[in-house]
Amino acid sequence: MSVPRLREMKRGGERIGMLTAYDYPTARLLDRSGTDVLLVGDSLGMVVLGYSSTVYVTMEDMIHHVRAVVRGTERALVVGDLPFGSYNEGPVQAVRSATRLVKEGGCAAVKLEGGIEMAPAVRAISEAGIPVVGHVGLLPQSSAKVGGFKVQARTAEDVAALLESGRALEKAGAFMLIAEAVPTPVGALLSRSLAVPVVGIGAGPGCDGQVLVTTDMLGIQDELTPRYLKRYAHLSGTIESAVRSYLSEVREGGFPGEEHGYGMEPGEEARLPEV
Repeated sequence: MSVPRLREMKRGGERIGMLTAYDYPTARLLDRSGTDVLLVGDSLGMVVLGYSSTVYVTMEDMIHHVRAVVRGTERALVVGDLPFGSYNEGPVQAVRSATRLVKEGGCAAVKLEGGIEMAPAVRAISEAGIPVVGHVGLLPQSSAKVGGFKVQARTAEDVAALLESGRALEKAGAFMLIAEAVPTPVGALLSRSLAVPVVGIGAGPGCDGQVLVTTDMLGIQDELTPRYLKRYAHLSGTIESAVRSYLSEVREGGFPGEEHGYGMEPGEEARLPEV
């Protein structure tokens, strides 16, 4: 998968399938399943590291997890998230952080949050030779400013501002946008208005593709239940059941069995010292 191929998919009406990944084994499974884009999102702060917000994620956290995902990926395009505080000061800081994420982490592209105000940073990163994904609508890194995780662009004025931001990011060099938590008609309008792919999360079926957090989609965690989420499995119950079975067999002596052990060379067991 490549940036030009993603553009071709939009032009040809092919939907883009994106999922988050934070570790090597998950990346291998998602890649082998045909996922087009793997996003190493700063959502790892809440999903993997147990933080209450994404703002606590550091560049070192991101580089560590991007490396793991890249090692598990052969086909998909890997995008690394620029964490809060790593690009907000301006284009110089943004290029420096993006370069670290690509050079030290190995991802093919970076993502940053923000609308028209982030166009200069997007332009600078793109001109430095690094593909950029924009992110509009609900911005988790600054969700406190709008009162939490709420649907955005519900008025005509807000929609106009969102479209202006999308066009500015596209003009600045973003090759793809993520639209999060906007009304269905707005997601479709944004997609029709831009030449670059628009991948939605809670933005309706009119986008050029969809992204979900993998642990949510697989039901590994079930604390968060946003309206846009569809669970394709309920693995938390499966995992808990397997762990209980294992612990029961260990405590009752059912595991390990003879078939799980290793033998010695013929005659050597008789030579073991008595204890």
